[in-house]
Amino acid sequence: MSDYLGPYLLGPNDENQGIYTGDARELAKAIPDESVDLIFTDPVYQNIDDYRWLAETAVRVLRPDSACLVWCGIGYLPETLAALCSVGLSYRWQGIWYQSNNMQRADMGFCNYSPFLWMEKGRSKVANQTGDVANVPIPSGTDNHNHYWNKRPEVIRRYLEAFIDGGIVLDPFTGGGTVPAVCKMLGRRWLAFEIDPDTAERARERVRMTQPPLFTLEPEQMSMELEP
Repeated sequence: MSDYLGPYLLGPNDENQGIYTGDARELAKAIPDESVDLIFTDPVYQNIDDYRWLAETAVRVLRPDSACLVWCGIGYLPETLAALCSVGLSYRWQGIWYQSNNMQRADMGFCNYSPFLWMEKGRSKVANQTGDVANVPIPSGTDNHNHYWNKRPEVIRRYLEAFIDGGIVLDPFTGGGTVPAVCKMLGRRWLAFEIDPDTAERARERVRMTQPPLFTLEPEQMSMELEP
């Protein structure tokens, strides 16, 4: 199992914590075709062209029958879905994440939430069959210690556990580094991009401070454990 994806040394083995600084549109060109097992990312919601680019890249770099999990803004949902579906991804499901209970305006018929879109190349599979991924709860509130738009780690963890039990996770808009940090917690390999140098360094520091799993079974050990 290689620790590289194209020219990139993956986390957790990379000294930069698997987080590379630069424009994802340029950095992703070096990712080999059909080499990524899951994309999990949170772009800037109003940048619809980023979603269109994400879909194009996902179709190229994802392995067949794999998922692209992506957050978007409720006010941009129609445009975002149109962009994601324009070049080969298909829509599977939508979850919601409440940004803050205090910002819900039920008295006026409004609530402040971000849709969570399960897009896919082909027909993606849920790796962990112990629960119904469509009913994974997404708690309200943010994790603001590192980046304003961070999603809470327990949310990211539930979906990573559901969608991937090995392979490589790509986060091309990593922001505060929640996805890489949770990948490290779970013993997954990852590659992440962040365009802002200061944000990227804060994300690296966050990953450095994240504890890896105490013990991870190698494939040979896993097969031995399963033998009767």
